[in-house]
Amino acid sequence: MSQFWIYFQIGLKHVLDIHAYDHVLFLIALTVPYTFKDWKRILLLVSVFTIGHTVALVLSVFGIITVKVNIVEFLIPITILITALYHLFTAGKASKNDGVNLIFFVTLFFGIIHGLGFSNYFKTILGGSATSKLLPLGEFALGIEVAQLVVVFVALLLSYIVQTVFRFSKRDWALVMSAFIIGVVIPMIIESPIWNR
Repeated sequence: MSQFWIYFQIGLKHVLDIHAYDHVLFLIALTVPYTFKDWKRILLLVSVFTIGHTVALVLSVFGIITVKVNIVEFLIPITILITALYHLFTAGKASKNDGVNLIFFVTLFFGIIHGLGFSNYFKTILGGSATSKLLPLGEFALGIEVAQLVVVFVALLLSYIVQTVFRFSKRDWALVMSAFIIGVVIPMIIESPIWNR
């Protein structure tokens, strides 16, 4: 049980770490156009993101894929920017498809990118044989999923309060939050180590 708790906590802290707020920014950008009534779609999106994140960790931990840290550290804020821009330009427009669509595949791909961003650290804390790495990966992924659901719940609660108490429209809320996220993420892109060649 103690090993489960260790890796579960690492997953929680990975998302909730105040110094690594890129994960939180992405989750807010991903869920900004939704409300509590969209909970099934949100749960699916967050789970798809976790699956992508976990796939990247598995591929990295087992040495199947390696990517330079500078490239991944550059791509992570790019994924946030793309997501926020998408919601900025589609705010208030009716969704044509409530099923699984391109957004889910893009979210999976973005999850892979975010997973690669944590893979080097995760490889250093894992030891042992290949089979002994699967259980900690699952425990870590569970911690990530729980933390992401907490972040999404808080974001949806804030959205509900702003839309109910302050009478923001859903469209205006999506515009304001998307613009805010873009304003936060552009300096992250500019300060990326990829430019230091």
